[in-house]
Amino acid sequence: MWAFFYLEKSKMSQFPELGWIAEARKHIGLREIKGPKHNLTIVGWLKALKAWWTDDETPWCGTFVAHCLQTAGVKYPKNWFRALAYIDIAYGTKLKKPAYGCVAVKTRQGGGHVCFVVGRDQRTGKLVCLGGNQSDMVCFALYAESDFEAFMWYGQTSQPAQHRYDLPVLSGVTAVKVSEA
Repeated sequence: MWAFFYLEKSKMSQFPELGWIAEARKHIGLREIKGPKHNLTIVGWLKALKAWWTDDETPWCGTFVAHCLQTAGVKYPKNWFRALAYIDIAYGTKLKKPAYGCVAVKTRQGGGHVCFVVGRDQRTGKLVCLGGNQSDMVCFALYAESDFEAFMWYGQTSQPAQHRYDLPVLSGVTAVKVSEA
């Protein structure tokens, strides 16, 4: 898993950006605050989503995804705070392969992780994903396609437009290791 701090413009820019991805990109670099203080942006997302807790120490990848979907007017799982809840087909459509803007769901020790697929790395062929709580921040990360249990479509339509399966190939990236806890 790798975090990206630079991405070049891609061919996807010829299509209108998905609302939830546009919202996600606005927060690249946002970090949680360790200790008794908390990032007020993350706390604001929790309040808007009607969470019963108000700290950024609780894993917040699902919070980030729910916030982005909510901002775009897209429905999200009832238990949005649980990464594995995003596999629920009552809210999204399970895809056979990743598409630009889909929610990628993976299991990990102690729970799961969710993020948005935004491309494929030119050098490694891995998926480039934009997510929250990746090394305690919103950033891009590289994952093998096989790391994920499911790719889910949350959108105004039940399926992504066909061109969204043609993932943009991204290059010119700098990466560091990512933790999801």
